[in-house]
Amino acid sequence: MGVVCLKNIGAPESWYLALLGFAEHFRTSSPPKIRLCVHCLQAVFQFKPPQRVEARTHLQLGSVLYHHTKNSELARSHLEKAWFISQQIPQFEDVKFEAASLLSELYCQQNLVDSAKPLLRKAIQISQQTPYWHCRLLFQLAQLHTLEKDLVSACDLLGVGAEYARVVGSEYTRCCNLDLLLMERKLGEVHPLLTLCGTIVENWQGNPIQKESLRVFFLVLQVTHYLDAGQVKSVKPCLKQLQQCIQTISTLHDDEILPSNPADLFHWLPKEHMCVLVYLVSPISSSFTGCLRTDSAIDTLLDSSPILSTFQVILLEHIIMCRLVTGHKATALQEISQVCQLCQQSPRLFTNHAAQLHTLLGLYCISVNCMDNAEAQFTAALRLTTHQELWAFIVTNLASVYIREGNRHQELYSLLERINPDHNFPVSSHCLRAAAFYIRGLLSFFQGRYNEAKRFLRETLKMSNAEDLNRLTACSLVLLGHIFYVLGNHRESNNMVVPAMQLASKIPDMSVQLWSSALLKDLNKALGNTIDAHEAAQMHQNFSQQLLQDHIAACSLPEHNLISWTDGPPPGQFQAQNGPTSSLASLL
Repeated sequence: MGVVCLKNIGAPESWYLALLGFAEHFRTSSPPKIRLCVHCLQAVFQFKPPQRVEARTHLQLGSVLYHHTKNSELARSHLEKAWFISQQIPQFEDVKFEAASLLSELYCQQNLVDSAKPLLRKAIQISQQTPYWHCRLLFQLAQLHTLEKDLVSACDLLGVGAEYARVVGSEYTRCCNLDLLLMERKLGEVHPLLTLCGTIVENWQGNPIQKESLRVFFLVLQVTHYLDAGQVKSVKPCLKQLQQCIQTISTLHDDEILPSNPADLFHWLPKEHMCVLVYLVSPISSSFTGCLRTDSAIDTLLDSSPILSTFQVILLEHIIMCRLVTGHKATALQEISQVCQLCQQSPRLFTNHAAQLHTLLGLYCISVNCMDNAEAQFTAALRLTTHQELWAFIVTNLASVYIREGNRHQELYSLLERINPDHNFPVSSHCLRAAAFYIRGLLSFFQGRYNEAKRFLRETLKMSNAEDLNRLTACSLVLLGHIFYVLGNHRESNNMVVPAMQLASKIPDMSVQLWSSALLKDLNKALGNTIDAHEAAQMHQNFSQQLLQDHIAACSLPEHNLISWTDGPPPGQFQAQNGPTSSLASLL
């Protein structure tokens, strides 16, 4: 918030106007002179100001310190004073509820959720005559419950918010609350609510920016819902509409006529953050299809606000997975370290992303053939997650580790019983169920049960083709090609491996290209195609060298020591490595 705001303070004295003017000048300087701004605001207290000025100044100081410095304790002290004093002043809602909102946000950042909840509940209780703040505070408490994975409480609050918005005649805010109710619904229950929200969005007449904002909100939730369900093909039309909406929003001016209903003043996200969010979901969607993007989307996330830090971590998580697939393990490891650093700065961020961080380290360990470390990382991730889809993803990858180790039969069968794609699969994700069929096919291949392996892999192909899951398609094709090669059916093997190689090159997936080129070399030799066999051998040599160099580079980084971290907060310092600590045999 800006520091110049004279509303509800009575007739301002010249000293107050002068100090506010100087404070705002220093705050908006380029670069901002925050220390001088704070000095000007602190000087207000020297004049023994009336309560209204005192409360507002504490709020202004708390806001400046919270948004522009790392002195969270001093920011908290000022915000607590603003909240305490403002409650004693009648008709002082703007200061009272802004202080409550900002203070609860700071409490959450400091991992003091038990302090934030009662504060928000009290603010909600006394804000019923102030529609804008009542809706915003309900939304904020619902968000807090969501962060704690308490979706029942979150949805109860959103239901209250939706009904309140209906009573005060705000279809815009009602739709914001209804949209978020999608989070708690099971897959089969979502479609009626999606239809209702879509109808409200399209029929709502009002401020153009608010209408497009609602549309973006609705489409982002649709995209994330379809991605959670592993229905990647369904995402494409929503994503296209989303990108069109953002282009429309960027052409609209913020100085549109303000809505007459105070409840309609509620905004779920600033326009600038909406653009970043849409930029975020695009590469995430691409990573599901296997057309991997590791572009400069991360460069757009330069703001230090908590929500953009969360966006940055989510984007990095998907980029890291892309790097591992495309054969850039060293870069992936450095980006994992970057996520660690971001999590060190925010206890709340670490709490919400610790399981994902250990999962990424587990995937990295697989890529450098450190299977014992991979098992330890996935086990740590399972201990930390309550998210069903992430749990199924981790279990699927842990099963692949046990298959590669070849001597963990009891643990492997125990895992496979929990992710049986033919019976009571634990999550509704199309993508994860297809991956579970692939894992079954991989195990049957290693056990020499080729007909059974073919059945599982054909099921994977059917499911992956239905939703454009290109990487699963490529992996299934090359494994089927390997099975036909072992069975001596070279022509059918070639029919599998050639498209697998083409798809792997499009992604690009270095491991599948390495595997496919080795098979093509042997196939062409068997078929007497000397020139093609030589070309395939050269390709295989090139892929081997690229992967070998990247393997050595990654294992030589000091960050490679992260593979030993399985408990507590991420380590801040790394000791240098003397060289690769894992076997290179699996790469060659």
